[in-house]
Amino acid sequence: MSGSNPDPYEDKITGLEPGGGVPPGETPPGEASTAGPQGHDEGGPRKGTQVFWLAAIGAGVLLTLLFFIGYIVGFFD
Repeated sequence: MSGSNPDPYEDKITGLEPGGGVPPGETPPGEASTAGPQGHDEGGPRKGTQVFWLAAIGAGVLLTLLFFIGYIVGFFD
């Protein structure tokens, strides 16, 4: 059996040098080329705002539960 490649289009593949090497600039870079910040330094709400909303929601849930427990016990008869 001969050692030739059965692919008839091997000579027409773009970007290959003789011997199968790839010239510089023919392949994409190995890593991303972004040099700036990736959006992790964006300004968001302050921590105090988050604590306020969590406390407000917690208080609302607690008051709702106390109302229903009081209604079941008969406090609002």
